[in-house]
Amino acid sequence: MSIADFRLKGLVPATHTPMQEDGSIAPEKIQAQAGILARQGVTGVFVNGSTGEGVSLTSQERRILAEEWSRQAPRHGLKLVVHVGHTSNLEARSLAEHAASIGADAVSTMAPFYFRPSTPRALVDWLVPVAAGCPEVPFYFYDIPSMTGVRVDMLKFVLEATERIPNFRGIKYTSDDLVSLQELLHFRNGSLDILFGTDECLLAAMALGVRGAVGSSYNFASELYLDIIDAFRAGDFEKARDRQYLSVRLIRTIASYGYLPAAKRVMALRGCDCGPVRPPLENLPPEKIAQLIADVKALRVRNLEG
Repeated sequence: MSIADFRLKGLVPATHTPMQEDGSIAPEKIQAQAGILARQGVTGVFVNGSTGEGVSLTSQERRILAEEWSRQAPRHGLKLVVHVGHTSNLEARSLAEHAASIGADAVSTMAPFYFRPSTPRALVDWLVPVAAGCPEVPFYFYDIPSMTGVRVDMLKFVLEATERIPNFRGIKYTSDDLVSLQELLHFRNGSLDILFGTDECLLAAMALGVRGAVGSSYNFASELYLDIIDAFRAGDFEKARDRQYLSVRLIRTIASYGYLPAAKRVMALRGCDCGPVRPPLENLPPEKIAQLIADVKALRVRNLEG
């Protein structure tokens, strides 16, 4: 398959990095993670991103995790997308080279988030050497302005990126700008692969034409989102809206405890507690974990009822 024909469809969880209670990585848990995700009906995994605390990991830890996912993902029929974002594009390029060497299906990177590019051209300048590290692998920009602080005109960005990055395939779009989303979906007759990254608005994005999504709550609630997709396709919009609102309630509940520390613990309801988070994120004390689990169960989301 050529890069131009590559597309990620369906649900792609942004995976948690499993950790031991001392905060060290636990790649031995990835086999169980992969099986849990595959049984939920997802199509791929996006590793070492925001949900995976990628920027809090060393580059060597990220390589170890990517290597284990490269073994487990194909065994479970999952596509593997490796996030290589970094503040140094030389380090990001090295991670991209590694991802290509282990057989990743795609590579992605967010913008640098300390010294930040302020124009589409400056952003593409930073991305060019990163993408050159994996020239035969589809390359996605990960747009998450709420975390990076980088907000540039995405239409101008893709015009520049498609000219200067031969393996540029699309965008993991984690933004609330649905007008820009529409422009990207229609760019050059839909030639780009635009992956939506805000789980609580999946239904709205599908109505605009999105066919693939990357998100954190797909780790433990993919069946809920597959219900949304099925209802949407069947024209049962009342059910689709009801299921989407349940997604909002689920995410609000988890976020009330601190989203990422809590979400990793919710994975225990699926059979793989992913452990603590790293500083500066704050972990939950045992009594809060118990209350979190009780609150999530009370929502009666399918397969999260205990």
